Amino acid sequence: MKLKSRAARGLAAAAITTALGVTGAGAAGAASTAPPTRPTHPVTAYVANQGSDTVTPIRTATNTALKAIKVGPDPRGIAITPNGNTAYVTNYGGIAAAGDTVTPIRTATNTALKAINVGDNPQSIAITPNGKTAYVANYVSGTVTPIRTATNTALKAIKVGSDPYAIAITPNGKTAYVTSGLGLTPINTATNKAGKAIKVFSAFAFAITPNGKTAYVTGSDTVTPVNTATNKAGKAIKVGSEPFAIAITPDGKTVYVANVGSDTVTPISTATNKAGKAIKVGKGPDDIAITPDGKTVYVANVGSDTVTPVNTATNKAGKAIKVGSDPFNIAITRNGKTVYAVNDASGTVTPIRTATNTALKAIKVGKYPYAIAITP
Repeated sequence: MKLKSRAARGLAAAAITTALGVTGAGAAGAASTAPPTRPTHPVTAYVANQGSDTVTPIRTATNTALKAIKVGPDPRGIAITPNGNTAYVTNYGGIAAAGDTVTPIRTATNTALKAINVGDNPQSIAITPNGKTAYVANYVSGTVTPIRTATNTALKAIKVGSDPYAIAITPNGKTAYVTSGLGLTPINTATNKAGKAIKVFSAFAFAITPNGKTAYVTGSDTVTPVNTATNKAGKAIKVGSEPFAIAITPDGKTVYVANVGSDTVTPISTATNKAGKAIKVGKGPDDIAITPDGKTVYVANVGSDTVTPVNTATNKAGKAIKVGSDPFNIAITRNGKTVYAVNDASGTVTPIRTATNTALKAIKVGKYPYAIAITP
């Protein structure tokens, strides 16, 4: 079965870049109220290639791949500062002096800077909205490492529990959350101290509402809402089998959950915390992204080599779009015009034009591409 190919190389990239995890949301210390300075260089998608220890930049205007950038072994997570000037890549491979690091990439020149030592097997990463701090979840160490981006230096690791995986930061910048064997652990970004874990059974992926009031955490065939003001878990919401990825519409009204075990997507109303009728999509839906206008949900189906568009007004699935083999991860440009599906087994990325839901020519990248992030 195709899903085993991902398991053989580690857990999903889906939770790494869902919700606020791509560019982060929040700040270490006081959040900056000023909007970040936007870069003047072209909008670029960065693809982490797990099998070739590289990152491939793709110019989104032309859908052309640039020269691959050498990073550390087994790159898995990737996040870009809000000003678009630096991409940070987690190198999961545990090779001395090479693995267990984060590689910063200067996007203006696409050059890798000196690797930063973090914990064992760094998986996912989130960056604060003022761009001052990156938080790295170290899967084997059971820690989160803050990185000061001004100097690219790692601060003292924060103990959070076994197998920390997905990480995101609240919009007000006061709290970073990470899923682990303990559930969902809050970290005070002013002090970099971990609070008491919020118990969510089999916590994996999560998303935070745009107003920052609620985190929705996938568990064992359920999604649990967590009040971020009190860090209390609400009643679990039944969804499909093996909920794997999660995203929230920009207006904050609906949560969409991809259920990899039941080949469905479950919509949840945030007003009532009630699940709607499951939407049938392709086989093994394992990543999900929503257009900036909130009108369409795109679901990557690793088991059927397709991407399914879902109309959020009707919650009806459209015709599946054929992409490459094993689409593990998916991202959408900020202007909403293009979806990029990362095809792990094909070593390609497929652009999809959202206006027509048609796939364009696949772009060759590295071996086993795993995650993607796009500059502002």
